[in-house]
Amino acid sequence: MSMAKRIAVLDIGKTNAKVLVLDCATGEELDVRRRPNTVIAGDPYPHYDIDGLWDFLCTALRELNTAPGFDAISITTHGASGVLLDEAGDLALPVLDYEHEYPAEIHAAYAGLRPAFAETFSPALSGGLNLGAQIHFQKTAFAAAFARVHTILTYPQYWAYRLTGIAANEATSLGCHTDLWLPGEGVFSSLVDRLGIREKMAPVRSAFDVLGPVRPDLATELGLNTPVPVSCGIHDSNASLLPHLVGREAPFAVVSTGTWVINFAVGGDLDHLDPARDTLANVDAYGRAVPSSRFMGGREFELLTAEIGGLDQEAARAALPAVLTRFIMLTPNLASGSGPYPGLKSAWFDAETASVAERWAAACLYLALMTQTCLDLIGAKGPVLVEGPFASNEVYLEVLQGLLGRPVMAVSGSTGTSQGAGLLAGVSLSSPSRTISDYPDREAIQAYAQRWKKVLASR
Repeated sequence: MSMAKRIAVLDIGKTNAKVLVLDCATGEELDVRRRPNTVIAGDPYPHYDIDGLWDFLCTALRELNTAPGFDAISITTHGASGVLLDEAGDLALPVLDYEHEYPAEIHAAYAGLRPAFAETFSPALSGGLNLGAQIHFQKTAFAAAFARVHTILTYPQYWAYRLTGIAANEATSLGCHTDLWLPGEGVFSSLVDRLGIREKMAPVRSAFDVLGPVRPDLATELGLNTPVPVSCGIHDSNASLLPHLVGREAPFAVVSTGTWVINFAVGGDLDHLDPARDTLANVDAYGRAVPSSRFMGGREFELLTAEIGGLDQEAARAALPAVLTRFIMLTPNLASGSGPYPGLKSAWFDAETASVAERWAAACLYLALMTQTCLDLIGAKGPVLVEGPFASNEVYLEVLQGLLGRPVMAVSGSTGTSQGAGLLAGVSLSSPSRTISDYPDREAIQAYAQRWKKVLASR
C-alpha cells in the first residue's frame, strides 16, 4: 500500500455518493464522480438502491481508471446499515433505510432484548438507527427470508466484499450505536446471541487491513491491468475523525458535518454520557472508544434552505446584531428523532417581521447553539475543529467561536470522510485549518444563549 500513488475512494453518504481519486503525496482531489443516494420506497420496506449504486461505482471506477488512474481503493460509508447475504453471496433481504419506522410491537419486543447503555454506550434511537433493531425487525417480520441469511456485514465492508469477494466486519461501524458491540472491550455484545446471529457475523478486521485485490473478473471489467488492493473500509464520521488523530495531542474536539453533525471529544471519558440526549460512544479506527454526540444538522440546513431560500453569508452576518438584540430565535427540532432535545418540535420566536437575512442569522445561531450543547454534553475540551460543509459557513463558525470562548478551527481541503478513507490506504494528510478570528460581541451572544435555553426549558 505504501507504493500507491493515487487512491480511489468510494464515499457513500446518506444523501449523496461519490467516487474520487486522491493524490497520495499531496492529498489533492484529482477527479470525482457524484450521484444522489436514493431510497426505493417499495416492498418489502424502504431500502437503498444497491444495484444503482453498484452500477454508479463501477462506471466511475472505469472512467477514473482511464484518467487520472488509481492503484488502490478505500471505502467509507454512512453508519446504521448492515447487509444480509445468503449462502451464494447475494442479498437475502434489501438493505434497509435506517429512517424507516417499524411497528410499535416490534420496537417494544426489541427493547427487552437490547443490552444496557452502560455496556454498549449505545442509546435507544428511532427507526433503524440501532443496527441491532434493524436486524431484529428483519428477523421478526420476514422470517422466511431471514432464514436464508448466511453472512452479516457492516455497510462499508459490504462494498469491499463486492470488490474483493472477502467478507469482513469492522469496529468503527460496529461501534456506531448498533447495540452489537462493547466499545470498552472490543468484542460483540450479548445481543448477537439473543438474536442468534453470532455465527453469521463476518470476521472483524481492522480498518487499516487490506482485504485483498479487486477480484479478477471485476478487474477485467473495470480495465484494471495490475492488481489493485482494497482497504477494509471505515464508518464515515470516524473517517472524518481519523486525520485529526494523527499528530494532534488530546484533548480536542472534532465537529464532523454532513447530513449529521457528529461531535467527538477526543481524550474524554464515557462516565457522564446521557443516553436520553443522543450521546454515545463511537469507536475510532484504532479501536478506542470516543465520547460522541450528534444532531441531524445537515438535514436541518436543507430544510431551512427550502423554507428560507439560499444562505447569503454577508447579509446574514450584517443582520446578526439585530437578531441578537431582538432575540429572533429558532428552536429544535426541524429533523425529529435524534439530537440533544428529543421530543421538541421546531418553532420560530419573535420572527414574524424578520427578513430573510435575519432568519438565516437566527438559523446559524441555532446550528451553533445545538453544536455547543452537543459538545458540552460530552465534556469536550480544547480547540474545536469543524470539517465538512459547515466549515465554509462563516456565520456559524463565528457564532460558535463566540459561544465557546475557545479556538474554533475550520478544516479545509477534501471532505474529512474522503481524506480519512484515503489515509487508510496511504494518502498524505492535506487538511489545512484556519482559526476563526471574528466573532459577535460575546456578551450579546451569551445573553442570547441564556434566553434560548430558557425558551427550551419552558417547552
